[in-house]
Amino acid sequence: MTAPLRPPFTEETARAKVQAAEDAWNTRDPGHVALAYTPDSVWRNRSEFVTGREEIIRFLTRKWARELGYALRKELWAFTGDRIAVRFQYECHDAGGQWWRSYGNELWEFDAGGLMRRREASIDDVPIEEADRRVFGSRPAAELGLPFPLR
Repeated sequence: MTAPLRPPFTEETARAKVQAAEDAWNTRDPGHVALAYTPDSVWRNRSEFVTGREEIIRFLTRKWARELGYALRKELWAFTGDRIAVRFQYECHDAGGQWWRSYGNELWEFDAGGLMRRREASIDDVPIEEADRRVFGSRPAAELGLPFPLR
């Protein structure tokens, strides 16, 4: 894609922005992920409020220290102007070996350069058996753009 991933979004650029976010989060590299956000970005993640890249890095470092084997899928839900809504699922296990599938929705708002200035995430967790996992690492190219099942 040659078009920049900044607002106003088209369907093509919104889908590419969602895929870029999925790819970045699946690296589990907090410093890399934080570069997609404005220096003063504001987040609500569940009941936690985070402001700025340094807090984002600390938040993600804590998150991935406890969410082991983390693998994420995101899907475009809606877009307009400088905003994108996504739904997502991720799977991980805790230190005790319990696997979890987390379902959620995110609302994103971007600055004119395409950096995210606001992220609001609502997330629910469901315990699963390891045998019931369906999210593994990065997505194969053949799977891109396909919706995922809710259950």
